[in-house]
Amino acid sequence: MVTATLQDGQSGLPSPRSTKSFWHRDPSYVLLGRRSTPDLPATADVIVIGSGMTGAFAARELVAGGRSVLMLEAREACWGATGRNGGHCQPMIYGRKPHIARFELATYRFLEDIVTKFNVPCDWKRVGGVHALPTDELVDLVAKRIENINKHHPDLVGKAELFTKPEDLATLRVPNARGAVLQPYAAKCWPYKLIAWILEALFTQQSTEVFNLQTTTPVTHVQKAEGLDSWVVHTPRGQVVAKEVLLATNAYTSHLLTKMTGLIVPVRGQVSALEPPDGDVPLEHSHVWLAQDSDNYLIQRDDPLEMIIVGGERLSVPDGGEGIWKDDEIDEEVAVRLRRSLRPALKLRPEGEKEEEELRARYQWTGIMGYSADGSPFVGEVPEELGGGAGLWVCAGYTGHGMPVAARCAVAVSQMILGRQGEVGSVEVPGEFVLTVDRAERARGRELARSVIDEFRMEMRELVESEL
Repeated sequence: MVTATLQDGQSGLPSPRSTKSFWHRDPSYVLLGRRSTPDLPATADVIVIGSGMTGAFAARELVAGGRSVLMLEAREACWGATGRNGGHCQPMIYGRKPHIARFELATYRFLEDIVTKFNVPCDWKRVGGVHALPTDELVDLVAKRIENINKHHPDLVGKAELFTKPEDLATLRVPNARGAVLQPYAAKCWPYKLIAWILEALFTQQSTEVFNLQTTTPVTHVQKAEGLDSWVVHTPRGQVVAKEVLLATNAYTSHLLTKMTGLIVPVRGQVSALEPPDGDVPLEHSHVWLAQDSDNYLIQRDDPLEMIIVGGERLSVPDGGEGIWKDDEIDEEVAVRLRRSLRPALKLRPEGEKEEEELRARYQWTGIMGYSADGSPFVGEVPEELGGGAGLWVCAGYTGHGMPVAARCAVAVSQMILGRQGEVGSVEVPGEFVLTVDRAERARGRELARSVIDEFRMEMRELVESEL
């Protein structure tokens, strides 16, 4: 068993049998069980490990840049966090430093432009996002933050608006909140189908010499080739040699890079697909709200059942899912809390009608997120001090916020591999995202935030104070 040799806090390999995600109920039969060639090739220009949002967009950029790519996936394509998330994409405008907010907004627009240009069948729809604020203290802090944005950052004006009047909160369907922020740039989508479209295009439009996808091929070890400027990637099906290797492995990164144990922590999240109550009025927006110590989030789909996809409640259980790298079971307590989470937070039925205590779940599943020790993704070449060296790259650690970040992080790291960083039109990640030894040393040993409300309060205070 792999668990016998793991260090404390190190991730294992993805579970061979996982809980069934709502998004996987209609899989791509082009990709399911797909191996471009019966056997692994002996070599490739770049090996991309992982086939979620990061892996797919990295492969797309690398192939466009003239490199051959071998993609190795432990399970089926897009069977990890991207295929298990809450189905929404929303940049955090008022809760991030301005340059990071701009990066997230640009990533959102990048995805929306692709979906629109190519008519990608992934149910993408811009709906706007409502963030309910539970306390007057948070309302005051957010008001100051948005005031600072409007004063100092004109390009972000109108991207986040605060509402406090009871009639406005009722219209936004959060009558019990003390305030609410509406961010117009927020979309709901079918994330698995978005990535499946990217991978299908690569698979069908490129020869196997240019793009080779190998599913159910877990990588067990990556090592520097002795005497060669290359890396050897080990799998149960054999070895492959490449000059460049990209770990698009998010929560599972520490399994291959043991020195990043504690820097990217596997954390289990849970999501449910709930049936709306009889007589409900469909929600216009996506929603995020703080419930006790957990942040919850949902979208309501435009399908015949108008399914509500809701996630969160992680911190309602003692371990908070931290250190768990298996997604083969659900936490029953979290499942109950998710089914009961909407009644105190949202008005689903018309005014005056009683809300249901608990909604029925059609699907309940878990997914493993990669939480960064300092809250920012790790993007770049892996230093030798962390078990890397020239040609070994990582792009991971999105802390549950990958949809508005990962795609352009993947483009950026691919451009680094191609030697195009700094060119006109290239993607530059925020400095906080770049992997360095100094950053790793500063981040190591930090505890992950346990109280979402306390973390949010602290972030708001720091942002407000930084612009006074």
